[in-house]
Amino acid sequence: MLSSFIIALREGLEAALIVGILIAFISKSGKSHLGRYIWIGVGAAVALSLGLGALLNFTSAELTPKGETIFAGTTSILAVVVVTWMVFWMKQTARHLRRELGGKVDQAVLAGPFALAGAAFLAVVREGLETSLFVYANFKSVAHPINSAFGLIAGFGIAIALGYSIYKSSINLNLAVFFKYTGIGLIIVAAGVLSYGLREFQNLGIVPGGDAIAWDVTSVIGKDSVTGAVLTGTVGFDTTTTWLQFGVYAAYLVAVLAPYLSKGRQKRLINA
Repeated sequence: MLSSFIIALREGLEAALIVGILIAFISKSGKSHLGRYIWIGVGAAVALSLGLGALLNFTSAELTPKGETIFAGTTSILAVVVVTWMVFWMKQTARHLRRELGGKVDQAVLAGPFALAGAAFLAVVREGLETSLFVYANFKSVAHPINSAFGLIAGFGIAIALGYSIYKSSINLNLAVFFKYTGIGLIIVAAGVLSYGLREFQNLGIVPGGDAIAWDVTSVIGKDSVTGAVLTGTVGFDTTTTWLQFGVYAAYLVAVLAPYLSKGRQKRLINA
């Protein structure tokens, strides 16, 4: 539940901020009547994102058990690649997001209302497609998808409320700090999703090492227990973990968190 909450909160707030910036720019330029075209673009982006989520679930359900395992493992690894790129992208562009979107809105207004809808669509669809892919992979890796669904709904609800409050200037949220720590949370979740995807391939014998068990604590912590669900949903803990899973999990965290938290890298990105 916590992992899906973090995903929805971060991605939802990014999308809400983008929409707020777009609306603010046309309002300041005296073209508020064009706001409906922004919402058309946003609606189309949301519809496409939901469509991707439905397609992933439909495709998974129609496959054979072996095909579903391969599909789940592949989408998990792809989701990790996407979310890793995303957290570094946001770290690099967050400070310039308002200026970048403002330039796109100015160009779109001159080109016509449908260009404005297109600009809103492209700005939001990236967040939506990333969310659909990562949420699908995360749902596959947890024991209680219903709890994760509640976390997803709660995350989006709070994200929309925060985005609206920021737009109306009723709260002052340090976005740099928010995105930094939610980025850390997403990286930890991604490590668990990567471990899950790897285990799927080990179960099929595509990747070796499936019999080399680092620990098996199912007799103490059941996969379907509350403790097991909390650990799986937060840090990607698997009650039965192979040494290769553990090694890849740890290597990913070190390889990604080190540059993400590096002050030197942050300064270079800001000055870029």
